[in-house]
Amino acid sequence: MKIIRSLYDWVLHWSATPYALPALFIISFTESSFFPIPPDILLIAMTLAAPALWFRYASLCSVASVLGGMFGYLIGLKFMDVAGNRIVEFYHLRDKFDRVGELFNEYQAWAVGAAGFTPLPYKVFTIAAGAFQIDFPIFVAASAVSRSARFFLVSYLLYRFGPAIKTFIEKYFNLLTIVFFILLVLGFILIKYVG
Repeated sequence: MKIIRSLYDWVLHWSATPYALPALFIISFTESSFFPIPPDILLIAMTLAAPALWFRYASLCSVASVLGGMFGYLIGLKFMDVAGNRIVEFYHLRDKFDRVGELFNEYQAWAVGAAGFTPLPYKVFTIAAGAFQIDFPIFVAASAVSRSARFFLVSYLLYRFGPAIKTFIEKYFNLLTIVFFILLVLGFILIKYVG
């Protein structure tokens, strides 16, 4: 929990620097293929600091995330032995990786969409999409829709309801982290029984 909190604080600190936009782009990109902290944290801070720019921030976050997902696809397609397996094992998701492949065979766009919008580990889905060679245009389209829906929803809610949401997140960070991981586990249980 301490490491996650440190990473959270590190990501959050970028919102108060002149490098907030490039940081949002980089974190959104890398989270889609290997970085553990979602860009929502920085998106939240930036939107609260400048609510009128919520659309711009959500757009940048979405584009970077889809590009990062394409990079994850490339890792799975061409560099599974060199990097992809290490990323999957780092997150202790080796046993789920083959299940993700089965979901792609059956549900392609739906599986990508679920991972892009929910707390499912999107990075594992992007790498698996390349490793199992799902249709690339379908992958990109599903990623664009689901990631945009997620980031625009978060950004708009902050624009609409303001700092109360950030205070809530700060106050209940540990609880929210636990809930996030519970949702992640429930997502995998759901995946197991959907197929």
